[in-house]
Amino acid sequence: MNNLALLLKKLIRNSAGHARYTIAITGLSLAVFLLLAAVQIQVNYNELLHSKSNQDSVANFLVINKVLTDANMGKTALEDAVINDIKAQSFTQSVGLLTPGRFKASIQSNSDRFPFYTDISFESVPKEFIDVSGTEWTWNEAAPYVPIIIPNMFLDFYNFQFSLSQDLPQLTPDIVKMIVFRVTVYGPKGTASFNGKIVGFSDRVSSMLVPSEFMEWGNRNFASETLKNPSRLIIRTKDPGDPALTNYLWKHQLTTDAEKTRFSKYRKVVDAVVAISGVTGALMLLFALLVFTLFIQLTIASCKEEVNLLIVLGAAPQQLSRFLMSRFFPANAWMIAVSFVALAILQYLMSRYLESRHIFVSGIISLYTLGAAILLALLIWWVNRKTIRDYIYPRS
Repeated sequence: MNNLALLLKKLIRNSAGHARYTIAITGLSLAVFLLLAAVQIQVNYNELLHSKSNQDSVANFLVINKVLTDANMGKTALEDAVINDIKAQSFTQSVGLLTPGRFKASIQSNSDRFPFYTDISFESVPKEFIDVSGTEWTWNEAAPYVPIIIPNMFLDFYNFQFSLSQDLPQLTPDIVKMIVFRVTVYGPKGTASFNGKIVGFSDRVSSMLVPSEFMEWGNRNFASETLKNPSRLIIRTKDPGDPALTNYLWKHQLTTDAEKTRFSKYRKVVDAVVAISGVTGALMLLFALLVFTLFIQLTIASCKEEVNLLIVLGAAPQQLSRFLMSRFFPANAWMIAVSFVALAILQYLMSRYLESRHIFVSGIISLYTLGAAILLALLIWWVNRKTIRDYIYPRS
């Protein structure tokens, strides 16, 4: 057995050619690495889109309303059918209605040091849709004040435009929270006044928010018209850049903050690039397998007469097949293992780099990539075995 192995080893070494073997194994290694990288890129891409660590507490909440045109002026209320249809869409996680105040209101400062007065309108939204924590977001008629949430942009507008033109002091968020305002509501039944305090600042909804209890009380007692369906709603979505979301809004003549959905047009490009990387890796693997298969065939064919002579002298084809498999497949297995380890190192380094940019992907290579490596090993083993058997076993 040992003498036969030494003889076969010498025959194969002389027939294979070091340069041809190096080219074949290098091409197959690159193809395997690219295919595994394509699988891992797809996993990372999905994690970037859907992982909770990468969820944006602002961008993932979209306020939606009808596109205002000359034809629908005064008719922008969202019908129940529209609301229910939005709830049923795959990109929608939850929906909240923005209830507008149907009464006039004003807000003014109680302090002479801060003489401020303006007419105002309120909206309310379900508690789970507000982005201000650590505050009691409720109200009743016995409450000491009405809690109010205002957009951050309102404070910026006041500090850098309004205060300068009116010779008023600039205010930090902490100072604004300390000020007690006088909130007055007006309606056919008269007026009512309450203390009000700013309890937080929002980036999700660009209007002044009050608790739903206050809004229901105000609309019930001071509404100047019959209550209608809301004109705006807020949705929570996994991916504000989902092309299905932007296509739906366009098709139904709805609109939202374009800044939050602007990446949808790039998503199609990214999707195409990810798909192309997978296809490219698969094509390169197919081409590399073809090259390596031809290399095995040429190697065996170049020593075909010697192999046939060994069979005539009593060497079993199964014995020759096992030997040839031991010569070709282990190198392929090592090649897959090295590609997998190299990719695992790159994945870890990339995750650390992205984490420094507040972008989070797993530092551990995906089980899908491990599964792909195992499938590739099985595929290459089968190609090796079939090629060798076709040349070793005599055809009937």
